Amino acid sequence: MTNFTDRVIRSAKLNVKVYEEIEADKSSMRQAMLVVVLSSIAAGLGSIAKTGFGGILIGTLLALISWYIWAYFTYFIGTKLLPEPQTRANYGELLRTIGFSSSPGLIRILGIIPGLGPIVFFVASIWMLVAMVIAVRQALDYQSTLRALGVCFIGWIIQALILMLLFSFFGGIRGPVQ
Repeated sequence: MTNFTDRVIRSAKLNVKVYEEIEADKSSMRQAMLVVVLSSIAAGLGSIAKTGFGGILIGTLLALISWYIWAYFTYFIGTKLLPEPQTRANYGELLRTIGFSSSPGLIRILGIIPGLGPIVFFVASIWMLVAMVIAVRQALDYQSTLRALGVCFIGWIIQALILMLLFSFFGGIRGPVQ
């Protein structure tokens, strides 16, 4: 567990070496998925003020689905559409690294503090984006941080469009009935 906690802290601190370590460690997939789940639960709990207690499940599921969609498109874009000549990666390597890039999302639990929710979620989103750019750069062996940023941004846009489509189809998420 110490190794797990250490990796979560180092990945949140944007330590490049930990992302290389995670990429190479095939046994770290469970840890990476645990980070995603815990970060998603933190998002669900942090959204209580906006969506009520019923929103915990919805917020958690939404965060998990969003992460998976973004991960899938990031892999496809990064390895098929915008690879660099030295890019050699498999889906597992990318999932492990970007799983740990969700560690800054643990702060979203602070969204339960009245008035802080939007600020906490904004800070967490930016921090997670920066972590994801580092994770993608390391997993896809990019020399260019700008390319990693582009891959993450394109994947994020696609994920956002898919989520907006789903929200419009299902009528969106409603807060507590008043």
